[in-house]
Amino acid sequence: MSACIWNSTPPVSANSHPPRLDETVRHAALCEQLGYTFKQPQFLQRALTHRSYSPEHYERLEFLGDSVLGCVIAHHLCAVFPQLSEGELSRLRSNLVKEETLVTLAQQLDLGSCLRLGEGERKSAGFRRPSILADALEAIFGAVFLDAGFAAAEQVVLHLFVPYLAQVDIKTLGKDAKSLLQEYLQSQYIALPTYTVLATQGLAHEQVFQVECSIPSLKVTTRGEGVSRRHAEQQAALAAYQLIGK
Repeated sequence: MSACIWNSTPPVSANSHPPRLDETVRHAALCEQLGYTFKQPQFLQRALTHRSYSPEHYERLEFLGDSVLGCVIAHHLCAVFPQLSEGELSRLRSNLVKEETLVTLAQQLDLGSCLRLGEGERKSAGFRRPSILADALEAIFGAVFLDAGFAAAEQVVLHLFVPYLAQVDIKTLGKDAKSLLQEYLQSQYIALPTYTVLATQGLAHEQVFQVECSIPSLKVTTRGEGVSRRHAEQQAALAAYQLIGK
């Protein structure tokens, strides 16, 4: 079945860019972290290839991997949390498979250093772009599925996601730091925080924002950094939420 799916996409041709030695070393390290070694390395090569680098890119694998990921996570949550309602399971799943979570896992794998990007994407720091990291990770799940079937892909997905799930609070998963902070302050009848941009650094495509979160009535002031103002505000809110003991 998987072979038929793959045959609908042209295979990596013999005259396409072969892996360089440093790529081979990085791929081996990546496979070790994934807990999986590809029988057909061209699947991994395709999963790491952006459309800016070659017409033989990862987008079809990403489409497949997205479905594999959703199925694996849904099955795992149903098995592990029999007490949760359908709505609660849906909330958990949507937050586990969202871009932010995928990017966190991709960064832990140092996936950006393994990506094949065109010159323009490299110069614009595409190897750090959240959408590219998330898409490539989903493509890897699709590649494993084609290489060895669903059971192997399920094992790889759970190898990455189970440790992550063990570290999060399922009661608050799905609520961002600003929402959690606001809910707590409102429950205590405390004025809501203010967020102020302190600085913006870097070039237009590599900007880093520094934001301050202030809760005057509690004499709490925290700071956060991020690649967008929203992300920096979330980091500052998280620091404040943790500071007041929540």
